[in-house]
Amino acid sequence: MKASSTLKRLPELALRQRRQGLAQQLPPVTETLRGSLVERYVTCGNPACKCAKGERHGPLWYLTVTLGRGRTTGGIVPSEKVDQVRGWIENYHKIKDHLEKISEINRELLRRQREQQRKHQRAKKG
Repeated sequence: MKASSTLKRLPELALRQRRQGLAQQLPPVTETLRGSLVERYVTCGNPACKCAKGERHGPLWYLTVTLGRGRTTGGIVPSEKVDQVRGWIENYHKIKDHLEKISEINRELLRRQREQQRKHQRAKKG
């Protein structure tokens, strides 16, 4: 079932409470990061190194971020920061998801307000 059809059946108070609950669940925005964490195993190019025989170095962790059409940026993430970066990325997705749900609720509240205004205007004319 679509969320919008579910929202249409909820009373206004329930919508406002749901919106407030979602806002309270938002993680701190200072602890967010958009991107992907990629685990890599690499070769160094030294013919005498173990990696030349197939035993690659790693894992090395990279953060990649898409900037726009065909443009990405990123960098190496120190292994001691991987858990923190992973948490920041999870926070970003949670914030994005919650903001979308809050926006759906706000659209439904606006729709109801417009509907009420129309009813009020019709009552004035009639």
